[in-house]
Amino acid sequence: MSAPRANETRHKRIAMRAWHRGTKEMDLILGRFAEAHLATLAPDQLDQFEALMEQNDHDLYQWVTGRVAAPAPFAALIERIARHAGAR
Repeated sequence: MSAPRANETRHKRIAMRAWHRGTKEMDLILGRFAEAHLATLAPDQLDQFEALMEQNDHDLYQWVTGRVAAPAPFAALIERIARHAGAR
């Protein structure tokens, strides 16, 4: 598979996962962020976003809303997602 096609496939897979989290709140937050930013994320940022989506929705929501501090490896990405969502 060519690199552009592989990237397109990866982006579609990530977007689908972002929109189908399990909780409506995180579907909206991560799905909208993915739609707006996936195309501009560097490969290492995509890796981090995928790793973030492995986290529990309850924890993610707490981090994005600022109720609980995000773990250091995700802090910058969570801040970016929160700004996009208007949650902070």
